[in-house]
This record gives sequence, C-alpha cells and structure tokens, in this order.
Amino acid sequence: MAKAGAFDFEGQPKLAGHPVGLFILFFTELWERFSFFGIRGILVLFLVAQTTGNNPGFGWANQEALSLYGWYTMLAYLAAIPGGLLADRWLGQKRSVLVGGLLLCLGYGLLVFEMAGTFYAGLGLIILGAGCLKPNITSMVGALYSVDDDQRDIGFTIFYIGINIGAFLSTLIVGWIAVRVDWRLGFGMAGLGMLIGQATYIFGQKYLKGVGEAPPPGVRPANGWRPGAAFSHRTPLLAALTLALIGVIFALAGRPAFGFLFVLLALLAGQAIFIYQESAPLERDRLMVIFISLLILVIFWSAFEQAGGLMNLYAQQKTDRMLAGFELPAPWFQSLSPLYIILFGTPIGLAWLWWKRQGREASSLFKMALGTIIMGLGFLFMTAASVEFEAKGESAMYWLLLAYLLLTLGELFASPVALSFITKLSPARYSSLVLAFYFVAVGLGHKLAGTLGEAAQHFGDFAIFTGITICCTATGLLVLLMLKPLKRMAHGAENLPDSHFEEQEGFELADQPEEEEEWPEKEQGF
Repeated sequence: MAKAGAFDFEGQPKLAGHPVGLFILFFTELWERFSFFGIRGILVLFLVAQTTGNNPGFGWANQEALSLYGWYTMLAYLAAIPGGLLADRWLGQKRSVLVGGLLLCLGYGLLVFEMAGTFYAGLGLIILGAGCLKPNITSMVGALYSVDDDQRDIGFTIFYIGINIGAFLSTLIVGWIAVRVDWRLGFGMAGLGMLIGQATYIFGQKYLKGVGEAPPPGVRPANGWRPGAAFSHRTPLLAALTLALIGVIFALAGRPAFGFLFVLLALLAGQAIFIYQESAPLERDRLMVIFISLLILVIFWSAFEQAGGLMNLYAQQKTDRMLAGFELPAPWFQSLSPLYIILFGTPIGLAWLWWKRQGREASSLFKMALGTIIMGLGFLFMTAASVEFEAKGESAMYWLLLAYLLLTLGELFASPVALSFITKLSPARYSSLVLAFYFVAVGLGHKLAGTLGEAAQHFGDFAIFTGITICCTATGLLVLLMLKPLKRMAHGAENLPDSHFEEQEGFELADQPEEEEEWPEKEQGF
C-alpha cells in the first residue's frame, strides 16, 4: 500500500530503541488477532451445537456450517481489496484502520445476540472491518522506520510476535469460555478484546502522527485498475463473459452466492488477460510465474484452512480429548499453530540463512513448493486418525498434534515469502491489481477449504484427507520439477528489493528479503 504523510523518524519518542508507535500497533493487532482467531476457533462448533441444552447453538449440519465458514473466511480476504484501495485513494491507512476497528467492534457485539439476523449482520460487519484494517496496519509499521534503519527488521519481528500471542491466547481463553460456559459469552470475550485493541489505537494516535495519513487532495496513486480498457479487447472480454455466464447459470439454479463469485472471477480474469497482453515479453514471463504462484496459494490455503473447519469438527466429534481426567476443549488444538510458530519461527529463519550461505537452493519458489509438500504430509496423520476412528470409534489426540505441527511448518516455509515474491515480479503500474489477485487467491483457498469440508460429509474423512495429501504433494513436486524454467522466467526478479507492500498473513512471522536472507522481515495479510 502506498504510504502517505511525513513522519519524523529522528524526533519521535522511543521505547526500548523503537518508536512508541510500534507498541501501539503491536497491542492493537494483538487484540484484533485475539478477537479474530477466537471466533475462528468456535464458529463452526457453535453452528453445529444442538439447539437444546444449557449451551445451545444453531443446530446446523456439519456441511452447512463448513459452507458458511468457507464463505466467511473468503469474503474477509476479498474485503481487503476495497479496504486497501480506500486507504490509498481517500482515507489513508490510519483512518482506515480506525474505521475497520469500529466496524469490528460493532460486528463482534452483534454476535452476542441470539437472533440469527443479528448474527449474520455481525459476521458481515466483521468482514468489512477486517477489509479496512487488514491491509493497512502492517504498512503503518513499515512507515515508522526509514528504509535503511537497522531496527526495522526487529520492529517487524516484535509486531509478528504480537500477532501470534493474540492468536495463541484467544483459542485458549475464548475457546474455553464458549465451549464450557456459553457460546455468546465467548463471542462477547472476542468483542472485549477488540474493544481493548481499538481503545489502544485511539489513545495512541499522538505517537502515530504522520504515519498512514490520507493522500493530499487531487493526488491518487496509479494502480492499474482499468476495467473499461481491459474489456475493450476481445480475448479478455470473451473470458469474462464466459465466467459471467457460468455465474448466471449458478444464480438461476438457486446458488446466487456462487453466481456472485463467478462474476467476480470474470472481472479479474479479464483484467489478468488484459495486463498480460499489454505487457512486454519479459513482464509476460514474470506474469506467468505469478499466475502459477497464485495457483499454488489456492491449493496451499485450501489445505491449511481445514484447521478452522473440518479439523476443528474432527477434534470436537471424533477425537479422544481426555488428558489426566480433563477433557480438552476442541478449540484449544488451534492454539498449536501460533505456539509452533513462536517455537520454530526463528530457528527455521536462521536455518534458511545458513542453507543459503552454503550456496544451496533457497528461492521463494523452492520454499513455496517445499512448504506445500510438508503441508500435504501433515494430512497423512489425519488419514491415520480417520482409520483409527473407523476401527475404534474415536482417534487419539496425538494425530492432531502431529498434523498441526506439519501444517505449521509448511506455513513457515511457504507463506511468509509468497506475497513478497509475487509483488517483486509484478509490473509496478499494476501493483494494486496484483495485490487484488493475491487476496483473491487466498480467499478462494479459504472457500475451497470449506467446500472440501462439505465433501467430507459425503465421501468420508479418509478420502478427503488422502486427497489433500496427494494434491499438495503432487503440486509441490511439480513445482520442484519446473523450478529451473520458472526461475528463468522470473528474470532475476527475486534479487530485487521489496517495493510494493507490507504483509501480514493470518498469524505468521515476517518475511526474509531474498537477496540477504536476513530474518525476519515481511511485506503484507484476514
């Protein structure tokens, strides 16, 4: 995202050698992630909980709950596209984060009420709020430092520690309260966390002067969004019309949500073909690598997001969670990912630094491929769990512990480098459009995760977990086989400095600039 406003790097107050504004953003994001991952951990469990008893839910079938989970997480990512453009063009990042926080507070507040209408409205406001806050707050962290500041990398590390602390604590606290006491109280606890984060941000504004300010009147960054120009060409027009027609068919068949999705894909497909046709030969090669990378991301996130959907239900319904006479709440297993990141993030970053200094392969494509393979292997443990369940009527919890370990290792290998690599490859004049493609790819992965969870209700857990293992492993191996030609098509872009964005992907650690492999720093994203 573009950075607006002037910031006094030298005159700002410091705390432990860093701008005080860093710690304002640290606690704001910690509590925002606390709220978001708290809801992520209990949403499908609340939806499938029986409508009777002391702690009633909505009583939905697993398939219905996973479908809503897929749509919800996908739209939260897609909302980052207008949220980022809103900041770049009108509000600036600082005000966009403020607006996003207010929407999130209102959204979490509505989840407390028992009416279905207010529940859906709450989810809608959370989607809009995440779209305003998500793509902008991390960019503000970058704006606190000059580009050559030695403390910049450490500042991002501190910031991402906050993300993981929030994610870890939320699934323990919110998960316990929601499952053991009352679902609504769990939603309320998530809302309370967001209120604390919003209050921190509001009262800390004096330490953020000049950071993420609105662009001056009449100044709007170029971003490559030219739908009129795109659809004046025959090929992108035909591609868009084809996808739009599929959307109309879905709508007429009683699936308007899928109809909307295909219309959106039609617009983006037309734009993708247009920028490819309008680009120079070198840029076309790089765009092809971008499109392949986006496909990897769809597959990657469709596997990883089983954590909040199918694997969450599996922990609740099919896992023996007794430990020393105490039954672990199912959401607690989702605290494993941020815990593993805190434990293994730094060692893995240092290992990559050592690996590259030995002159071995350490490109972003290699990391993405390896991470996708590790992700796939993690589902072998879930396959084993499903076999044990069929034989005994329940499965041991250690299968989940091992599966989450490999899922997290796969995330640490692949996710932090993804957006940095893609934005290095993108033509500068289309930078915002490439960001849109990235969020769409991640969003589609989340939606596909929900769809796979739905399919498990028909084909069985064994078939789905095995299929994910095969798909992820095959995708990673295929990329490894294509690594040399893909690197040639990148034309050395990986050695370029990060230029476009700052990133935050779920709960993850920072990226490493490929040319020096100093860990960690990150570019970005829900």
